[in-house]
Amino acid sequence: MTETGTIRVVAALIRDEAGRVLLVRKRGTTAFMQPGGKRDPGEDDATALARELGCAMVRDSIQLLGEFDAVAANEPGWRVHACLYGIDVTGDIVPHREIDEMIWIDPASPPDVPLAPLTRDHVLPLASQVRVAG
Repeated sequence: MTETGTIRVVAALIRDEAGRVLLVRKRGTTAFMQPGGKRDPGEDDATALARELGCAMVRDSIQLLGEFDAVAANEPGWRVHACLYGIDVTGDIVPHREIDEMIWIDPASPPDVPLAPLTRDHVLPLASQVRVAG
């Protein structure tokens, strides 16, 4: 029997000066998604985001955009529940930890790359409609 469940994560909507959205791809996977990840025990969302992003966040910019559910991109049979935050960052953003690649995309006209269901179905439509922090 296949194990199923829900993976709870924090995710970031980060934009550049042109309004493009940052997406990342984890090592050994094909789908691009929002940066973020699972909370460590006892972590609040802002602390988890800071650890996962590996860049300096502008703390006053953190804005909860909503909670979303989708099919998990990399764990067959699982779902993901994400608390999505719009945030601004300072300094260079460079792939670290398990991130193999990052791209900046126009949320209203994404390129032809594999997208995680959460990103495709929730984040990009939201980012296309509203200019939010991040």
